[in-house]
Amino acid sequence: MSNEFLRTELSKTVFNNKYRHDGCETWDDLCVVLVNQVCGKYLSKDEIKDLISVMQKGQFIPGGRYIYYAGRPNKFFNNCYLLRSEEDSRGDWANLSWKAETCLMTGGGIGNDYSIYRPHGATIKRTGGTASGPIPKMNMINEIGRNVMQGGSRRSAIYASLNWKHGDIKEFLVVKDWNNQKVHGTEYSVGDMKKFDFNYNAPLDMTNISVNYDTEWLLKYMATGDVGDVFRKNVEMALLNGEPGFSFNFFDKEHETLRNACTEITSSDDSDVCNLGSVNLSRIDSISEMAMVCELGTKFLMCGTLEADLPYEKIAKVREKNRRLGLGLMGVHEWLIKRGLRYEVNEELHKWLSVYRGVSDDVSKKFSSVLGISTPVANRAIAPTGTIGILAGTTTGIEPVFAVAYKRRYLTGGTKWKYQYQVEGIARDMIERYGINPDSIETAADLAFDYERRIKFQADVQDYVDMSISSTINLPARSEQRFSTKDFANTLAKYASRLRGFTCYPDGARGGQPLTVVPYSEAVTRLGEEFEEGITNTDVCELNGGGHCGI
Repeated sequence: MSNEFLRTELSKTVFNNKYRHDGCETWDDLCVVLVNQVCGKYLSKDEIKDLISVMQKGQFIPGGRYIYYAGRPNKFFNNCYLLRSEEDSRGDWANLSWKAETCLMTGGGIGNDYSIYRPHGATIKRTGGTASGPIPKMNMINEIGRNVMQGGSRRSAIYASLNWKHGDIKEFLVVKDWNNQKVHGTEYSVGDMKKFDFNYNAPLDMTNISVNYDTEWLLKYMATGDVGDVFRKNVEMALLNGEPGFSFNFFDKEHETLRNACTEITSSDDSDVCNLGSVNLSRIDSISEMAMVCELGTKFLMCGTLEADLPYEKIAKVREKNRRLGLGLMGVHEWLIKRGLRYEVNEELHKWLSVYRGVSDDVSKKFSSVLGISTPVANRAIAPTGTIGILAGTTTGIEPVFAVAYKRRYLTGGTKWKYQYQVEGIARDMIERYGINPDSIETAADLAFDYERRIKFQADVQDYVDMSISSTINLPARSEQRFSTKDFANTLAKYASRLRGFTCYPDGARGGQPLTVVPYSEAVTRLGEEFEEGITNTDVCELNGGGHCGI
């Protein structure tokens, strides 16, 4: 097995458990198989050789679905599908369920904009009845995701959005405020149930939700300086619960309200598709090398648009028209750390990002002409890169290291919470590799108290990205936040025109949170020990008095 790429024990474990299979017993083998499978018909022998090399070194890493399906009969290389409710009709409701289930069964996630559906209680003229509104439909899709579970091996990833002017926006803003939703017949809230049992069924618990903001909202804010009641409430809920998030779609991008589950791909067309691969800055040493990797990565993704299998015909037609490429970045924070730089887009990083943008745009136009295919309408999107970040042993997407050390909690026997102290593997590797002081590493936990720097970093990178960036800003728990809702709302609104989306996660916002940050000095003295938390995970039927389970 290649030691050059899989440089941590966790990397090797993830590869062996998730991606290794017959013909792809090592990472080097998998790269050879995948490049030939995707690009063998379209690239020269020298290009294929170079592409295999940059993948084996971990300089370019295709999305997880590419890696999983390498050498397999099915080629469902795309991570997610973008859907739109296109008309307010029974047929569209039914068709959305079919599309969602069909896509989820391939292992891909889904996202849908529900804004076209009329609000709850509106009159239905043909039947004389009243409309259910979009939120019940969101819950229906949520339950499809819960039961499909993508073949039983992968949690469904779902996204839902609603326009800020929609008649049901007030209900949508609080639909995931579980701590203020009582479970029928008990003194407990839905949030309590989630803390007792992370798998407890809660409203939209399989779904990430966001509010869509359009040009009208932006122009009102720019003219008055007032963010408006919906935005303020959105910020209030986000600072408390982490959701809803914010989807920003202005001017020529106003109709691109569709997102994949992690929100980095944008589109205005129903049944569009993501196509992901990431340039790993942590393994690249020069701008010339950066240009070469961006060129090969762009060509790989373009070949993927010709080879990937798709769930249904309309997706193929939309892909042929749009041919979106999601060339992303990862290892950005490690790139900064090994240069002794703060978490900010400095002059040198601006130069590297300019290469990322310029090369991908140029290659996209020229290579599409060579292949005789449609030119991609967009080329760059930065995915969260969670699993492939672990594979590469580097920081994910544009995110800072979460923490140098933490307590990880877990259930034993289904009832008792225990925890262990751990040093973050990526942090430990960088401490050893670069000889840096653990206390000098800026982490997401540290930057939780400097939220504007996180927002500005995302906006500065977004200037080079023609779709969106999946990034979640960690914040202190609401009780520890040293800023007001008003201040946060005004800061976020100030950057909104330079963002395509925004999400945050306040510490402890959701039950079952597995990680709690601790000092490095505390963790290193307790590694390998197991501790009991003293909280028992009670059966929800006992909490409900035994008569029924949940709501």
